[in-house]
Amino acid sequence: MNLNKLLRSNINGMTPYSSARDEYKDLEADMVFLDANENPFDNSLNRYPDPQQTVLKKLISAQKKVPTDQILLGNGSDEVLDLIFRAFCEPNQDGILTFPPTYGMYDVLANLNAIKNIQVPLTSDFNLDVDRILKQIQPETKLLCICSPNNPSGNVVDRKAVERLLKAFNGLVIIDEAYIDFSNEVSWTAYLNKFPNLIVTQTLSKAYGLAGIRLGICYASKDIIAVLNNIKPPYNINTLTQNAAIEALQNREVVTEQVALILKERAHLATAFESYSFIEKIYPSDANFILIKVDDACKRYAELIKNGIVVRNRSAQFGCENGLRITVGTPSENAQLLTLLNTLK
Repeated sequence: MNLNKLLRSNINGMTPYSSARDEYKDLEADMVFLDANENPFDNSLNRYPDPQQTVLKKLISAQKKVPTDQILLGNGSDEVLDLIFRAFCEPNQDGILTFPPTYGMYDVLANLNAIKNIQVPLTSDFNLDVDRILKQIQPETKLLCICSPNNPSGNVVDRKAVERLLKAFNGLVIIDEAYIDFSNEVSWTAYLNKFPNLIVTQTLSKAYGLAGIRLGICYASKDIIAVLNNIKPPYNINTLTQNAAIEALQNREVVTEQVALILKERAHLATAFESYSFIEKIYPSDANFILIKVDDACKRYAELIKNGIVVRNRSAQFGCENGLRITVGTPSENAQLLTLLNTLK
């Protein structure tokens, strides 16, 4: 793979913004900082954050077994994806492939960046139709966007199918692993050195319970990460976010306990759903939610809303007719849901 051929020409020759903290990194040293036009009075937030998130990346690197120069952090996974789209796709010229039903931001970002999005639907069991995908790839196709575990279906995409695409496609393959912590499958980060065209995105929003801090993680070859570092905003991860993420990563036992409880509750809900005649199908899930097919999604959605329970009606998405996506809540929240379902006819 020739990365320079994939890059937009203006990005290839771009000089990145050099911040004051890039020029002098050691904020722990006993120095007088008069370089960045900051407020000089210490309140723990008066200094600009580390633009390279050094401490945080070292923690992630140690836990994920990925070198720090193969890690990029973004203001949520959406910023990471946007950076990838902007770096490699020429507006009004290049394109991507997505595989509905899938995460809706891929299409939003394609429209925002004036990129053609060719949609190749998943099979009836929500897997990749590789032969059909390969036929849809065009010379200007730069990215394949795969969500696994998939949102909204919840399943892990077949690994052999993904490998076929990685080997056959000359562009970049993005695997969005926002829900990987709820799956027994091995993360694709273990294959970064095998496939130079592989990009993996993850987040602290789900398993780590930090949706409010907006922290997305991108893993790729060091060459791809270098490109993204060149175009990212200089201080895209604020100090509060970095500190909260560091604390969470240093206390993984809390995350482990919460994930175990979510998995236990997921299994409990899946079993309980089998007893309701208006639930026609329960899709297997490797995420922190369950997709179900009901007799009338709009009717059931309205009944739940009326009684103070909010779920997502996914009926408008391809292959999800009469589909409701239900996030696994706390034991008490799940009990409330089941109690309400018992009253519905």
